[in-house]
Amino acid sequence: MIRVNDEPIAWQGGMTVRQMLSACNYLFPLVIVTVNDTLVSRGDFDTTAVPDEAVVKVIHLMSGG
Repeated sequence: MIRVNDEPIAWQGGMTVRQMLSACNYLFPLVIVTVNDTLVSRGDFDTTAVPDEAVVKVIHLMSGG
């Protein structure tokens, strides 16, 4: 089990940040993600594993003008 923005989510072995975002239906492309208080670069979403019991924060960036 992991916590994403304080919501419990089922964890799967080998889950990456990208897979977690997809499983949680985060479709907006401009997000900031931290895993256990460590910032994950957008370029690392496909390779950064989300460990069991992780605390994940996903923040949507605002755009426009």
